[in-house]
Amino acid sequence: MNSDISFPSPRENRFYQGMAATFVANALQAVNFLGDRFLRTSQHSFSAIEDLYRHSMDSAFSVTEAFLVTGAPHASAYYPRDFAWFYPDVLDPETIMDSQDAVLRVHLLEKSVRLLLEAVRADVVTTTIVPAGRRRYLGVNYFSRPSDTLLGILAGLQQMLSAEERASSYLAMSQCAHAGRLLLAEYGADLKRAILQLASELEPFEVDGIGYLLCDARAPRSAATDTRAERRRFVTNACVYTTFVWGVQLGVVDEIELKQLLGRDLAQYKRDLLRLFGKDGYIKHSLDGPVGTPVSLVALDFVSVHRGFWDMGDAGERALFAATADLIIAEPRFRIPSTFHFLVSADNPRNKMIHKIAAPAYQGRSSWPTFNVEFADRMLDYDECSGGDTYRACAQGILKDIRTATEVHGGYQELISEQGLKYRTWAYKGAVAHSWFPRFLSVWRRAYGTPLLQWND
Repeated sequence: MNSDISFPSPRENRFYQGMAATFVANALQAVNFLGDRFLRTSQHSFSAIEDLYRHSMDSAFSVTEAFLVTGAPHASAYYPRDFAWFYPDVLDPETIMDSQDAVLRVHLLEKSVRLLLEAVRADVVTTTIVPAGRRRYLGVNYFSRPSDTLLGILAGLQQMLSAEERASSYLAMSQCAHAGRLLLAEYGADLKRAILQLASELEPFEVDGIGYLLCDARAPRSAATDTRAERRRFVTNACVYTTFVWGVQLGVVDEIELKQLLGRDLAQYKRDLLRLFGKDGYIKHSLDGPVGTPVSLVALDFVSVHRGFWDMGDAGERALFAATADLIIAEPRFRIPSTFHFLVSADNPRNKMIHKIAAPAYQGRSSWPTFNVEFADRMLDYDECSGGDTYRACAQGILKDIRTATEVHGGYQELISEQGLKYRTWAYKGAVAHSWFPRFLSVWRRAYGTPLLQWND
């Protein structure tokens, strides 16, 4: 494949939202799940990690793909958040197999980010974009309004812009960075408008006479484990903070403008969140839940996103991270027995009928390998900033067990059940999360000091 990439001008896409769009989107997604349930072909028979990875990358970045998605039954819909939570290392050179792989990744990333930016321009900032044929897209929120959609879009732009800063011989990387700069110039004003709108939506919340700002004080907002449908969650507010910080770093918005809306600078905004959610000495998952033991009040998604909320630069912040991590590590209910696979939470409070039939219960008794990878990476962040090796062995254990599960189950799983098996509901047969695989390789290299896989291109 020619490594000289051209990015053609897009034809007009149209975006719709509202009650009618939601109804149609739900119908389309029902068809997607039913199709997956009855038409999914048997998985390939590879067992070697290198063969599994090559097959996954060929699937994830195929020329037939219109957007970067996972291999899940709901993959025909697009989730902007994924670029922050699950795809931050698509362009890590050590995860790229050859020049053709690099070209395919850059092409698909550019197309994906451009589509999301067009949605922002159309004022469709939703958790989910469902294609409806002939360049028509439906914006829909299945559970609540998003807290991390803009974060995902910024993450995709960040990855494009930083592509040429990575040590790589692939020409596609510099071309991707150039395309990212063009996108930022073309859609920067639309992003700024959306970020300032998000800042204006924050709501006052008072505890013990101290005023805070939350994105979900009165109603839930969606983040990666959004089916809890809870208010006052740590992860949703951490995503909003990170959106503001990344917006400033990319030059999309000025911090002074944000300060005028928030009534405080970003550093104080973060300190407020840590004080509010960490007042008991660990990061509480939600302020909206019932009183319980500390371990029942924390969840694995507190690790947030790569280079996101946690920078570990402050001793108090590191102490909160360590206390929360230690609760999770020490609690047997958080772990698949005899492994370092950590579940999302110790409890599964809202396992509704739809979760048993169609979709995984993201919020509770299941293991997301990608969350475990981020847990390992935050542990390495902690060790690096504290100058010790407190968590390295645990991080390595997490990655080793994910490798084993990948080889046993025939690919990088989106979810693993409480028993360590493929996650299966009636309509969810244990999808292989192709596009999440590169992130695993990047963190493995960091944890072990050597790459898990190598190529000679």
